[in-house]
Order: sequence, then C-alpha cells, then structure tokens
Amino acid sequence: MFSYKPAATPSKPRIFYGYIIVACMFITMLVVLGGNGFFGTFFKPVSEEFHWSRATTAAAFSLNSLIAGLAGIFMGKLNDRFGPRLVITLCGILVGAGFMLMSQVNNLWQLFFFYGVLIGLGMSGTYVPTLSTITRWFSTRLSLMSGIVLIGLSVGELIAAPVASSLIQQHGWRDSYWMIGAIILVVSVAAAQFMRRDPSTMGLKPYGEKQEGQSSVVTGVSLKEAMVTRQFWTVAAMEFVFGFILMTVLVHLVPHITDLNIPISSAAAIMAVCAGASIPGRLILGQAGDRMGNRAIFLIGYFLMAGSLIGLIFVKDSIPLSFCAIVFGFAFGGMEASESPIVAWLFGIRNHGLIFGSLVLAFTIGGALGPFLTGYIFDTFNSYLMAFIIMGVLAITGFALTATLRPLIK
Repeated sequence: MFSYKPAATPSKPRIFYGYIIVACMFITMLVVLGGNGFFGTFFKPVSEEFHWSRATTAAAFSLNSLIAGLAGIFMGKLNDRFGPRLVITLCGILVGAGFMLMSQVNNLWQLFFFYGVLIGLGMSGTYVPTLSTITRWFSTRLSLMSGIVLIGLSVGELIAAPVASSLIQQHGWRDSYWMIGAIILVVSVAAAQFMRRDPSTMGLKPYGEKQEGQSSVVTGVSLKEAMVTRQFWTVAAMEFVFGFILMTVLVHLVPHITDLNIPISSAAAIMAVCAGASIPGRLILGQAGDRMGNRAIFLIGYFLMAGSLIGLIFVKDSIPLSFCAIVFGFAFGGMEASESPIVAWLFGIRNHGLIFGSLVLAFTIGGALGPFLTGYIFDTFNSYLMAFIIMGVLAITGFALTATLRPLIK
C-alpha cells in the first residue's frame, strides 16, 4: 500500500547568517584595527632607540591615518561591488606583513613606509567595509550590531597596551612586532573567508525584514548627490574633530602619563581602562542610538569628551587619570557605534560604502593632523597642556556642529 509523504520544505536556518558576519567582523576589528592600540606603547622604545623626536615618530602614525582615509574611499567602493571577503583578505595580509616588517626598522623611511603606507593601506579596508557590510545585513538593531562589531576594536585596544608592554619587556620591541604581525595575518585572513557582501547572495533578506512577501528596495543617493548637501559637510566636520581627538589620545596618552613619573605598566593599564570603557559605551549608547537616534549619541559623546579632556589638564595621579580615561572611552565607543548608522540614516545604503568611506576620510585627516600637531606642541613647550586645551575646544565645536544636523528632506 502506497503512502503519501509531503515534499520536504526548506528548513529555516537556526541562526541568521548575519550573526556569523557580526562574529567575523568582531574578530577582524579585534586583530586588525585593535593594532592601533599598540603604537602608543611602542612609541617611546622606538623613538628613544633612534633618538627621533616625538613629532617625527608620531608623523608615521599620522601618515598611517591619512593613507587609511584616502584608500578607504576606494575600499568602500570595492566592498560595494565585490564584498568584504576579497577586501579584508587583502588588507589582513598588508597589515600583518606591515607589523612583521616593523621588526626590521633601522631607518626613518622604513618606519614611514612599513607603518605609514603598508599598515595604513591595510587598515583602510577594515573599518569602512566592515561597518558598511553590517548596514546591508540588518534593517533593525543596526546601531546595536555596529556596536557589537566595534567591541572587537575595543577588546583589541583593551589588550593591546598590556600585551605590547609585556612582550616588549620580555622579548624587546622588534620580536614583539614580528609576533603581533604573524597573529594579525593568520587570524584576519581566516575570518574573512566566512564573510558575504549582503543577504541576497545567500537567498536571505536583512534582519528585520519579512522573509516572504516583502521586497527589499535598496535606496540611497549617490556620492555626487550627497556632496552637494549641507548634511554631508556637517558630518565631515564632525568626523574631522572626532578623528583629531581620538587618534591624538590613542598615541599620546601613554607618553603623557609616563611623563608624570607614573610607571609604563600603570600607564598601559590606564590605556586599557580607556579601551575597556568603550565596550559598555558601544552597547549602551548603541542600543540608545536605535531608540533615540544617532545624532543624540554624538551630542552625548562630544559632551563627555570635552569633560574628560578638561580633566586631563588638571589631574596628575593614576586614579583621577583612570576616571578621565573611563569617561573618554565610554564616549568614543558610543560615537563609533553611531558613525555608520548616521550615514545610512542621512544618505541610504545604495552607495553606503563609498559615501561612508568619503566621510571617514575626514576622520582620518583629523587623525593624521592631531598626533603630529600634538607631538610638535610637546617638542616646542615640553608639555601637552596646549594640546589638551585645543582638543577640549574642538570637542565643544563638535557638539555645536552635531546640534545643527538635520535629516535630508526627500
């Protein structure tokens, strides 16, 4: 006797693949962009061995930021077309190789080429493609998912200073650079192989959209259309200020603390506290951004930054310095989680990678100028006081710029 068995229906995936994308992006942020946190700890050992001034040494970091910003536009466009697997594989190789080559530095041009150019090119293909890809996978919970991905960056920065300090003390700065580079290369390239450009490549739709009966219409303006709006240049100015302040603190906070006769191990711990505080910043302010809008998060962030920078002018001991670092870390963590969503809110996602990459260029120009100018100020006055005052004023300016931001009228 024949029995009828209904045709099997495709089973719904147990886990939305977007979460796997988030996990891989988290790992990439941790090992690649978390490497930015190493520079401040390597700063003094390298500069003192070769008798380079702080402005000269910091200029390599500035070149890195500038190269990353310029190339980030191209990488954003490349990601829009081909997806993150190709882009991040290439960039993981560049960053890993650049760190390994840093172990061979003997001349100033090598410092600028290995760290400024090679590592800068590699880092250009991480931040923008990663966050731009997340905007394609999530229609809802976008700020939270961006925040979770960026926690990888926070964890990288959290462990970078203590790990680098320990490695330098045990193995010297050359072998430490080589070991770090090898880890970055292997882990980032492996994580990239699981990445996909958008849900449609797997027959899925973005999280938050119905899987059936609803079309996914990709909307958004072109870069040319965005650039004629006041909103584009307002966000660019906000990004410049953000980059100037954040990169300056990442490079010069540890040298500033050790200048106060605080041991480098304590200085590294305070830097780790700063990075650690960005984790709740990304989660708490990331969730808040989904509810109250990402413009509000930038307002909160600049307000807290201004307060912490003013505090750095006056405090001289480890405990109050740690408090300032906590406030600063919480602020920049939330702001970074809101960068990509605020671009999607204003300009859509059709050309998100290209537009976001163009705006991140303003961040990296600020990030290139800030550390160099601060190093020059220190070399001139033997003090960071003037630099902290300038950054405090810039944070207030960033708050005012953000307050004027309004959505596009369509």
